Amino acid sequence: MSELKITGQGLEPAHRLDLINDIQINPGAIVSKTLRKSPNLNLTLFAFDKGQALSGHSSPMDAYVQVLSGKMDITVGEETALVSSNQIILMPAGINHALEALEPSRMLLTMVSI
Repeated sequence: MSELKITGQGLEPAHRLDLINDIQINPGAIVSKTLRKSPNLNLTLFAFDKGQALSGHSSPMDAYVQVLSGKMDITVGEETALVSSNQIILMPAGINHALEALEPSRMLLTMVSI
């Protein structure tokens, strides 16, 4: 596999990334790696240790969380959903949302402005 290569805008074309193995879960921490950043798209890989959380906030862009490994409680507005490996959830722009890792977890966050 090609090694992760990131340019000023993110990944270089034609370089593959192993979404699970290219970010490590650190004890008591949240780790993030920006893969792509532009005015209309942000792509970020996250690793959460158990119990780590992002408190309520909103975004000007729609945000999709794809849980790659582990389990997370994700609150969107007034509803909380258990999201597990290989599942995805939408957090619409302008709506308060929060995340908590129920076990060590990895996720891919895709933020888009249409």
